[in-house]
Amino acid sequence: MRRVFAAAYRGGRCLVHDPATGLTHTSPSPVSLGRVELDEGTVSSWPIVHPGEAGARVPISVCWSPLVRCNLSCPHCLDDKTLAEQSSADRLRIARVLAGSQVMGVDISGGEPLLLRDLSSLCEVLTGAGLVVSLTTNGWHLERRAPELRGRVDAVAVSLDGPTADVHDSWRGKGSFDRVLAGVRACARLGLRVQLQTVLMADTTSHAQQVVDLAGELEAGGVTFLQMLPIGDGAALAPSQMLSDTDARKVVDGLTTPQGVRVRLRRRDAAGGFSVIRADGRLWRNAPSAEGIGALRVLREVEDLALDGRDGSA
Repeated sequence: MRRVFAAAYRGGRCLVHDPATGLTHTSPSPVSLGRVELDEGTVSSWPIVHPGEAGARVPISVCWSPLVRCNLSCPHCLDDKTLAEQSSADRLRIARVLAGSQVMGVDISGGEPLLLRDLSSLCEVLTGAGLVVSLTTNGWHLERRAPELRGRVDAVAVSLDGPTADVHDSWRGKGSFDRVLAGVRACARLGLRVQLQTVLMADTTSHAQQVVDLAGELEAGGVTFLQMLPIGDGAALAPSQMLSDTDARKVVDGLTTPQGVRVRLRRRDAAGGFSVIRADGRLWRNAPSAEGIGALRVLREVEDLALDGRDGSA
């Protein structure tokens, strides 16, 4: 499958950032810079480089959560719901700051980003400047808005906490599983690359293989298992649900992967130092351990994105 990646030179190497998996690879030979169409299988075979080893002045990628509004109330949510949302004009300003930076990829999250009326225009500012854009959604409104996303985002990450309605809805709310499936199928029909995202917790490990199998049935391109971060609402669940990186690796290494499905484990230690722009317009960064997050400064200009420590992975 050929799709769009971001390519740039950082630290003397040609880096290629994948908006679907969130991984960054080193290309063995030069490729066109900026937004470039490449074969997914070829890129996945290239060596992975951790963003903290890329030698970049600003983050390789960031998460932008321009709103706190959400139609669901998930107990493991990372967002800070006490923050005030900025205006559409402020969101456009932030999009332009990101567009003028050397950031390679932006994941638009939330809250629930499909509640944004100005989502399309924000995506167009970013992709027009050569960045790749992914969207992380709970899937509730995905079927309805998928046609609008085509040509505006390069990948869609859909949260899935179980392979059945009983399991998933116990975390996300009644009816959400069916909405996720309908949304993923709509994306598949439109040729939108989908990555399922499952928070790996003590109560979800037994369903990991079924989630991967479901990804194959839905024609999703891959699954990212996210090590739980004790941030936001998730802090209350951490004592009973958080796995060690070692135990999480054992779960993922034991999976049988269907053809065409790429599985990634985003370990907690890899997320240390990752940058998030929240709805209040401030730049936040995960602690080195990724067991906390702190606000740094209001994002007003490109220089505000500058790294002051090791970059982290989405």
